[in-house]
Amino acid sequence: MKKVLIFSLAYYPHVGGAEVAMKEITDRISDIEFHMVTLNFEGEAREEKIGNVFVHRVGSGSSYLSKILFVPRAAYAARSLHTTYRFDVFWAMMSYMLFPIVLLRFFGVRVPYLLTLQEGDTFAHMFSRWFILPLRPLLSIGFRNASAIQTISTYLAGWARQIGFAGPLFVVPNGVDTAHFSASYPESEINDIKDTLGKKMGDVFLITTSRLVRKNAADDVVRALPLLPQNVFFIILGIGPDEAMLKQLAGKLNVTTRVKFVGQIGHDTLPKYLKASDIFIRPSRSEGMGNSFVEAMAAGLPVIATQEGGIADFLFDEKRNPGVPITGWAVSKDAPHEIADVVKDVMARTEKTRAVIATARTMVSEKYDWNLIARDMREKVFKLLLTESE
Repeated sequence: MKKVLIFSLAYYPHVGGAEVAMKEITDRISDIEFHMVTLNFEGEAREEKIGNVFVHRVGSGSSYLSKILFVPRAAYAARSLHTTYRFDVFWAMMSYMLFPIVLLRFFGVRVPYLLTLQEGDTFAHMFSRWFILPLRPLLSIGFRNASAIQTISTYLAGWARQIGFAGPLFVVPNGVDTAHFSASYPESEINDIKDTLGKKMGDVFLITTSRLVRKNAADDVVRALPLLPQNVFFIILGIGPDEAMLKQLAGKLNVTTRVKFVGQIGHDTLPKYLKASDIFIRPSRSEGMGNSFVEAMAAGLPVIATQEGGIADFLFDEKRNPGVPITGWAVSKDAPHEIADVVKDVMARTEKTRAVIATARTMVSEKYDWNLIARDMREKVFKLLLTESE
């Protein structure tokens, strides 16, 4: 059986879009043996099997120093594991994970490798920060020597070419478990969520699922609330460093009672929160793709978003994308007034909203189901690399 070693800074139980993607894809590829080197954040088991991945954790802690030291530690661990397992392919999950692979090349360990780009920030933010600039030559080596690069959007595919990669490039997006997110639940279970959130008859719930950081622009939704009727509320699922700022902003704008911070919600119960709400909104300032958008579409919610980065691959707006089946409502970034106007439009035009929801759900089931994504990864991406390793 062919063997692939994944390099990822984080993995379960620390879950973001990249971690979900790795698990959903590897769980569906049974004829490849997957291993992973990842950081031990909080004293998890040093070695365990999660789904179809043998996880090997190194280091400890979540500080910047721990993350920096992860690079040489991951390279050292991978060198030892390669002696035992003889991996056919390395897989770097995001640009930062090229560093241990480049170190391994200096040590003489040269295995065909795949780079997946999942980054959500802008190119300038990722590659022009002061502490990255001295390391750009190493990143360039990592990009240039990759056997293939897979990106989750056409936007990120542009990154690969911009930094000098000339090899095989695949755009394979992240997906959604359509069966899970489109499933019907007993009305009593949805009502329990509504009761927990304090939803009353006539209330309209805007909901976002995101890490609370500047790029996800939850603050713009808070700023839009004073421009909306009093029965419109903002439900925030997620945690992050901007939480205190968002609470302070809500107080300053006198909308504290209309912004509800729910915290981190597991994927198992997330669809119920979506179905208890009315409109999904995330006016991102930058985005590699954004699993949350297609999950909301699968759950049957109208979606309001910017078209920054990878969002433009799947969110098509009536005014901005004429002649294309409409899948959502687009707003400009940093535009609370636009957000308020579009929310009012979604609330007022129920027939149009139902039609857009149906179009978006069809698109997600036909293009973004994890079964389709895993098939493309196996038959297009890994097939190429595993052939090269023979």
